[in-house]
Amino acid sequence: MNIPFIIIIAFLFFIFLSSFFTVKQQSSVVIERFGKFLSVRNSGLQLKIPIVDRIAGRVNLKIQQLDVIIETKTKDNVFIKMKVSVQFKVIQEKVYDAFYKLEYPHDQITAYVFDVVRAEVPKLKLDDVFERKDDIAIAVKRELNEAMTTYGYDIINTLVTDIDPDIQVKNAMNRINAADREKTAAEFEAESSRIRIVAKAKAEAESKRLQGQGIADQRREIARGLVESVEVLNNVGINSQEASALIVVTQHYDTLQAIGADANSNLILLPNSPQAGSDMLNNMVASFSASNQVGEMMKKSNKQKIEKPKPIEPLQSGYEDDIVPPETK
Repeated sequence: MNIPFIIIIAFLFFIFLSSFFTVKQQSSVVIERFGKFLSVRNSGLQLKIPIVDRIAGRVNLKIQQLDVIIETKTKDNVFIKMKVSVQFKVIQEKVYDAFYKLEYPHDQITAYVFDVVRAEVPKLKLDDVFERKDDIAIAVKRELNEAMTTYGYDIINTLVTDIDPDIQVKNAMNRINAADREKTAAEFEAESSRIRIVAKAKAEAESKRLQGQGIADQRREIARGLVESVEVLNNVGINSQEASALIVVTQHYDTLQAIGADANSNLILLPNSPQAGSDMLNNMVASFSASNQVGEMMKKSNKQKIEKPKPIEPLQSGYEDDIVPPETK
């Protein structure tokens, strides 16, 4: 077999195979003919003329992300590093613009992000930067869309993903937050203590009220019992004074017995003779009688002061001559 013929056949077969090429999903291929743009081929099996046509480049149609870190200064003179993530893609209908009009899209996007961030952040204080980071992201997206659409790029979204102040500023902010939390904790603890104190005071007041009510009921029952005891003694011929003396003596010895029965009681010196109860009763009766006499004397004195007529005041000098007797008229 002729070797040159075999070489020609192999060359033609290679040329035939090079006429076919495939394009992956979510990508496009730019075809040039003799260095001039010919067409854009999308995903699938494609055909081109060998030697005449060539693949100039492949364009990715997937969504891409570019992270840009910008160092800038806030309105209150705090230097921060801000990370902005830009999500973008090539518009399928504008592959020609994306391929031929812009050579380094990442550098172009980075430049616009720097410009917008350094124009917006110096207007805000550090706390406002954290609160309004979404507004900054919207401003970056708006500016990028206006600029990059011309070059065949669509800005899907922009996100401010990180705001990193200077280390000294971060430490100061952490101390401020810690102080605020300690203050809040102290306020809650004080409120809790106040509630406990108020509840304890209310409980003590209720306890005192019930205790006083119990003491009053106890004394009322004791008084009722004493009255009944005196009535019983009167029925057997003992007068009220003798009955009272007997009751006082009985209670006196009951008290001494209760004190002696308690091993932990303090030492109390009381007269223990049988006349002690009678003497106490006589002293009480004498005190009540003296108080009644003083009260009667005060009532009589006040009554005399009220019934005593007031004296008639004499006429002032200078007016006696103006009074004429009826006979002289």
